[in-house]
Amino acid sequence: MIDETKSCVVSGKNKVSVIQQEINYQGIGTLVRITRGGICGSDLHYYHEGKVGTYQVKQPMILGHEVIGVVVESDSDKIIKNQKVAINPSKPCGHCEYCKSHEENQCVNMRFFGSAMYFPHVDGGFTQYKIVDTSQCIPFDDQASEQVMAFAEPLAVAIHAVNQSGDIKGKKVFISGVGPIGCLVVAAAKAMGAKEIVCTDVSERSLTMASAMGATTVLNAVSADFSSYLKDKGYFDVSFEVSGHPQSISRCLAVTRAKGTMVQVGMGGAVPDFPIMMLIAKEITLTGTFRFKEEFNTSVEWLNNNTINPLPLLSAEFCYDELEKALLFASDKTKAAKVQLTF
Repeated sequence: MIDETKSCVVSGKNKVSVIQQEINYQGIGTLVRITRGGICGSDLHYYHEGKVGTYQVKQPMILGHEVIGVVVESDSDKIIKNQKVAINPSKPCGHCEYCKSHEENQCVNMRFFGSAMYFPHVDGGFTQYKIVDTSQCIPFDDQASEQVMAFAEPLAVAIHAVNQSGDIKGKKVFISGVGPIGCLVVAAAKAMGAKEIVCTDVSERSLTMASAMGATTVLNAVSADFSSYLKDKGYFDVSFEVSGHPQSISRCLAVTRAKGTMVQVGMGGAVPDFPIMMLIAKEITLTGTFRFKEEFNTSVEWLNNNTINPLPLLSAEFCYDELEKALLFASDKTKAAKVQLTF
């Protein structure tokens, strides 16, 4: 039986390594051989800063929450040996008031892969073998591309963001900030029937990716003319702010029509000059979005049946033993969108 695994860990600021760890599967849950995983912004924060927000790394922690793999053994006869699975990194408690009302992404006791929120920390999925709760394993077809299926987690984030806006079919959509998540919001909005999708960013490379993912129009955030979208109290039914930048937030409110909806996706700091009177006067609905719920299953289904092709976002892949090289490449936003590790 497997008793050792090599893991990609962070132990502090600019301190990552690949170490050997013990693993002891005793028939509870599912043992998965990890095959591939995507590097996320939170992984980069842990690498460069040794923390995410106020959650400091206090002990070696396995990185990664965008992972897929192959079942080695399981406690369920519904998950067969050698089945390929995407692993949902969320493990809600199932007992708090949010879990009971099917708002599991708000679980007060959430255990999420690769998080220093708790001590001991919750290890992530960048490891050769991982024991997970069987409910976290979502099967997909053997013939499906593993490069594609490793996008399950970030696509789930994007689908949940679009769901937060309500029924988007036939609507005019504005997306500000089209890095990997913004581009996946483009794809999700298109898949859900948006009539028009206009995107803006400061990066021409990002705008090119947005076009490849289904945007109808792309505009440089610095040099483009947005005046036609500001007439008559705004133009767009729904806007998605995905950068977290104060100017981007203001622009989204400005171009969203009266009675429209703005979804805040991007994380950022305080916004000292938030245009609150514009929000009030136009009666815009402002909503946040956080992780996902059942959208993870939807994401796996859409990737499995080619509803969405995320591969225009894949910039490079590295073997797991090149962890630091991969993190450094992923940090260079002039070259990298999504970077994957192979195991």
